[in-house]
Amino acid sequence: MTPKTLFDKIWDSHVIRSIEGGPEVLYIDQHYIHEVTSPQAFDGLRARGIPVFRPNKTLATADHNIPTIDQHLPIRDELSRNQVNRLAENCREYNIEYFGLNHPKNGIVHVIGPELGYTLPGMTIVCGDSHTSTHGAFGTIAFGIGTSEVEMVLATQCIIQTRPKTMRIKVNGRRGKGVTAKDMILYIISQISSGGATGYFVEFAGPAVTALSMDERMTVCNMSIEMGARGGLIAPDHTTYEYLNKIPAVESRPDFKSMLLRWRILKSDEGAVFDRELEFDASKIKPMITFGTNPGMGMGIDETIPEGDNTSSFSKSLEYMGIRPGMKLLGHPVDYVFVGSCTNGRIDDLRSFVKMVKGRKKAPGITALIVPGSKRVEQQAINEGIAEALKLAGFELRQPGCSSCLAMNDDKIPAGKYAISTSNRNFEGRQGPGARTILASPLTAAAAAVTGRITDPRELLND
Repeated sequence: MTPKTLFDKIWDSHVIRSIEGGPEVLYIDQHYIHEVTSPQAFDGLRARGIPVFRPNKTLATADHNIPTIDQHLPIRDELSRNQVNRLAENCREYNIEYFGLNHPKNGIVHVIGPELGYTLPGMTIVCGDSHTSTHGAFGTIAFGIGTSEVEMVLATQCIIQTRPKTMRIKVNGRRGKGVTAKDMILYIISQISSGGATGYFVEFAGPAVTALSMDERMTVCNMSIEMGARGGLIAPDHTTYEYLNKIPAVESRPDFKSMLLRWRILKSDEGAVFDRELEFDASKIKPMITFGTNPGMGMGIDETIPEGDNTSSFSKSLEYMGIRPGMKLLGHPVDYVFVGSCTNGRIDDLRSFVKMVKGRKKAPGITALIVPGSKRVEQQAINEGIAEALKLAGFELRQPGCSSCLAMNDDKIPAGKYAISTSNRNFEGRQGPGARTILASPLTAAAAAVTGRITDPRELLND
């Protein structure tokens, strides 16, 4: 039998029909929706008189447009309020499970899916959101889709897709002190560019990847889309099973043991052929920051901004950021710090941040937005004393939501201000018109929060 990649094993087992010389009809195991990309899809169903084919395969939450303080009050922005209300109405009409504002299971869609046990190895998963790739950390084929495709999945539980090529990225060796999973993926993107994996589905492998926790693996797969990939995935292993075994909804299933047996074959076979393979050495990775306006414009925190390729887009990017080639950003003043999003809004990320700021104080002039990715993460942070430790250091734990990841709610960064952000995109205006975003890890964000400037977290760890 021909050896298969993990991607091919999952894809092939979900193909309903192949169109000769064209795409394939793929069955979808789990569909996630939120308030931004679903309203038109439901309107399309309604206009055609079509029901949702399998309502129990779709889960809804409100996350993009919601505020992260005073969630007990009505949403102030009319458009945001209408979108959230419309999602609730659509879910009631079509009998879809919905975790709305103030629901104890509410949170960012790519945080609650895994933590509640809806995301399981071997699945196909879609959502009208590009960072659906997050779920690939569990050994799934997970990718973002457009609104018309959301309608297609609601109507048929299937989607028409062209099979992508496969790529394996191995990260060997061990990470150094102060180097996180966020630094690892920012480094990879900086090496292959923001378009270096276009047309591919990427499997991350190697000792440095298997050493990651599940929260860290989700960070890596979350940002696979930022190098142009269709998605990213990591083969499930003991770390995956241990994580799932602690989720009551999974562990209590009568078929849990049989599922474990099926999951153990979810790995690329020895000798499986990928369309492209790359290898990196984890020991060469430093704490990373971005300097431009796409995630591929990244560098080690103590390095200098490169000369670039002399293109107008590169020059325009630096002009927008207010910097120039040859500069070091180490020591550059910062105005805002954002910790959260579907990239770094999990409990491991909050633990990492508070470990750095504990015993220190928020720097004067810093506005910090510390936002848990879900109500469960928020409650866990309270139970573990993280919220209290943040308060003692001058920070406030906010309520869950996408927050400053994108300018679709109240948590916008003002024009011209510099923000160290643990989110996934640093595009022009992503965090607000004129906002200047520097992507980094929670450790690097914490170092900036207590010093008021871009600081190598290894310096504070040494202290």
